[in-house]
Amino acid sequence: MFSLIHGFYKYMVKKDEYCVLILGLDNAGKTTYLEAAKMKLTKNYSAINPLKITTTVGLNIGRIEVNGISLNFWDLGGQAELQSLWDKYYAESHAIIYIVDSSDRERIDESKETFDKVIASENLKGVPLLVLANKQDIPECMGVREVKPIFNKNAQLIGKRDCMVMPISALTGDGVDEGIRWLVDCIKRNSFLRPPRNQEET
Repeated sequence: MFSLIHGFYKYMVKKDEYCVLILGLDNAGKTTYLEAAKMKLTKNYSAINPLKITTTVGLNIGRIEVNGISLNFWDLGGQAELQSLWDKYYAESHAIIYIVDSSDRERIDESKETFDKVIASENLKGVPLLVLANKQDIPECMGVREVKPIFNKNAQLIGKRDCMVMPISALTGDGVDEGIRWLVDCIKRNSFLRPPRNQEET
């Protein structure tokens, strides 16, 4: 009897699980962003000192519960030799966060080319997309008005999916939670196309 009640309780309180990929070039601030998100949205979370964050080789995983659902973040290494591994995660993802180093004008074209390859994948068709112009705390960085037209040039690849470009500073945390809350609403709306992981498994 206890196991039956316990099982029913677990079923009732179980949150829908979704996977979010964090992509972008190396040094765009992906891991710093993930740490900032966990600190903003996880009670009593003690974040890593940003000065101690190193280049990701492989992936970092983070989990956040927000607005009644559970988000599993996969922060994938952005070096050129690791980008070929990204597509192995596309089919399981429910949303994409693409982070742009808005202070690095020399690599903005490289970032745009990488972005286009990502959104052109059939495995990501219709998946919500959040583009973050990071490092807004740095003077003379590119603002959203400059970044958005660059990444919107191939609008046909973006298609009819939910898409937003937002300014953030992963270092200070400005704009981090607003973007995630927007993405959560999109993921919920899109769940008929990409149901939560725990529903797929039942």
